[in-house]
Amino acid sequence: MRDEILQKKVGSRIREIRLNKNISQQDLAAKCNFEKSNLSRMEAGRVNSTLATLNVVANALEINIVELFKF
Repeated sequence: MRDEILQKKVGSRIREIRLNKNISQQDLAAKCNFEKSNLSRMEAGRVNSTLATLNVVANALEINIVELFKF
């Protein structure tokens, strides 16, 4: 799988989970201590996030990190 495709799938999954939990992008970014623009780029799949960064997002969403890869 090409990196860009994986990044987009993970980003879409973050957005999907965030919306299902009724969390705004701004609120999730604040919980992660990220700038909203960085979270926006992550959700759009324009960032190759590290596992540590994805773990921060998963913790903020109160999910296991493996949920980000269920697509």
